[in-house]
Amino acid sequence: MVILDNRRILVKVAQMYYNEGATQSEIADVIGVSRSLVSKYLSKAREVGIVEITIHDEGMHQFSQLERKVERLYNLREVVCIESVGQESSKKQLGEAVSEFLQRVIKDDQIIGFSSGTTLYEVAKVLTSPQVFPSVKIVPLVGGVGNERVDIHSNSIVAKVSSVFQAQCELLHLPVMVDTKEAREVLMRQPSIRNTLALAEQSHIAVVGIGGRPEHSTMVKSYLGEEFKTLIDDPEIVGDICYNFINKFGKPVENSWNERVISLELEKLKKIPLVIAVAAGLEKVDAIRASLEGQLVDVLITDEATAKALVQ
Repeated sequence: MVILDNRRILVKVAQMYYNEGATQSEIADVIGVSRSLVSKYLSKAREVGIVEITIHDEGMHQFSQLERKVERLYNLREVVCIESVGQESSKKQLGEAVSEFLQRVIKDDQIIGFSSGTTLYEVAKVLTSPQVFPSVKIVPLVGGVGNERVDIHSNSIVAKVSSVFQAQCELLHLPVMVDTKEAREVLMRQPSIRNTLALAEQSHIAVVGIGGRPEHSTMVKSYLGEEFKTLIDDPEIVGDICYNFINKFGKPVENSWNERVISLELEKLKKIPLVIAVAAGLEKVDAIRASLEGQLVDVLITDEATAKALVQ
């Protein structure tokens, strides 16, 4: 029977491994045991306090502890936090953070879906890549055209991103919202529209924004007239993701906007392997929290003030 509480052996193994840089195989040869037993000795040395591992992150990344808090609280794969500055500067820095993250995770032959909005416009504007991905396909997750702020619509964003990566792209030649529920049903049956949205469903990565309540949404204001006040007065709405208005549980709200919006359905969004949400601002905290609680997001890229509000 192997005895793991021989402190002399535990100290010797720990010193050889951590102080002298010996490999576990080398230690095994020296003390005459198997490599797997050396691994057990090292684990035991940490367990009984002979070895204490300290990570010196001071000055390396000031938000690492805050990121870990948000990750653990909402069971997220990763959180990336930037410094809180002015609104437009924050959007630029968020865009740079998304650019860096995408360069790390993107792979050949993937499909990457993009939503729309001012924050994702900043992502597309600052996106860079030292590597090209001609086999990657960039697709819209929401309607891609409109008369106001053409640059923030998904088709414009998809075209910019595909240009940076020298990737293929698909466009969705519909607005974010149509006039009636019946019109949406007819349009969604059109082969070209159906095929593009089917491709969006197959995305390996989705990059989405999260919006606050309707009164804070640039896109919603541009589409709605009198009906805008009805949405503002709806207490159930906390914000939107992919232009689907959601409640505090991250579930779609039953209203006329959601019946007419041209967007990937939230249940289908949840099935995408890696959903990256980029959003910041105290007016969006409730919407971000709802998206996280509803497990709509795997990675959150945000700023310090927003992250602190999410853990309070």
